Amino acid sequence: MLPRPMSTPRLYTIDSDYLGPGFAACYLRVQGDEAAFIETANAHAAPRLLAALRDQGLDPRQVRWVIVTHAHLDHAGGASALLKELPEATLVAHPRAARHLIDPSKLVASATAVYGAEAFEKMYGRLEPIPAERVRTVEDGDEIDLGGAPLHFLHTRGHANHHAAVHDPERRTVYTGDTFGLAYPRLQRAGRFAFASTSPTDFDAAEARKSVDRILSLGTPTACLTHYGEVDQLDVMADQLRRWIDRSQALFEKVPSLDPARAEAELAKELTAAMQQEADAVGLTLDADDWKLLDMDVQLNAQGLVFAANRAARAGA
Repeated sequence: MLPRPMSTPRLYTIDSDYLGPGFAACYLRVQGDEAAFIETANAHAAPRLLAALRDQGLDPRQVRWVIVTHAHLDHAGGASALLKELPEATLVAHPRAARHLIDPSKLVASATAVYGAEAFEKMYGRLEPIPAERVRTVEDGDEIDLGGAPLHFLHTRGHANHHAAVHDPERRTVYTGDTFGLAYPRLQRAGRFAFASTSPTDFDAAEARKSVDRILSLGTPTACLTHYGEVDQLDVMADQLRRWIDRSQALFEKVPSLDPARAEAELAKELTAAMQQEADAVGLTLDADDWKLLDMDVQLNAQGLVFAANRAARAGA
């Protein structure tokens, strides 16, 4: 059989409106007569993704893949709602992520315990089990086909142990989930401003550095971040992320010496100072709205570092 002729790769960024605009992006990738969604945000975002599909003159039956980088609910919480509307689509995920989407009971229980049932429903909507026969797991180095174009998967640890980035050589980009940091659009007004995520539960500085280097080694001119959008200047970002990972490792090592009741607050204070220092370095003046945007990440990053440090201490004991 002759290979299908290649067509122009098309890529569309969709604002999921998760926690407001400019916070969590999903991507619609089109090649020939096939399409893929990369990231789903929460269940409330499904109508937005389907509207984007219609806006491009595509039918739901043309979506071949729904890809999530990991199982955190701002990335994969809408997978079941979206698949209901895409009869020919297969979910693609890291093996450890896939099992939690086939049976989301643990995800739902843990998030509900943190937020409460009412707040969970408001933030994420309804998560339902995805039939195993509609799920494809990908190992490091695996490849899938989209309209004749390959999509390559790289296991990228450091943020989550079940994280996979997606290299798209035909479009010359890579979908990085949380592996290559966060770069909110409103914070890019003085130049590139990116920082690493250490949110719960799997921070590993050595693996995070390897993942940043691996993304950079692909040589793509851009990366598509879930938080947020397609960005360039990847070498600048990589330097910022390495500094952030180094800071995070130092705080991780500091946790055992802190009062457990105050550890998260102490780390949040130091992370806030680090944000200010990085902003000063690029000439970015952070206003009240910027800090409102950053406050959640500061708190989550502190929580993740304390969690990982305490788990490492228990393992060592």
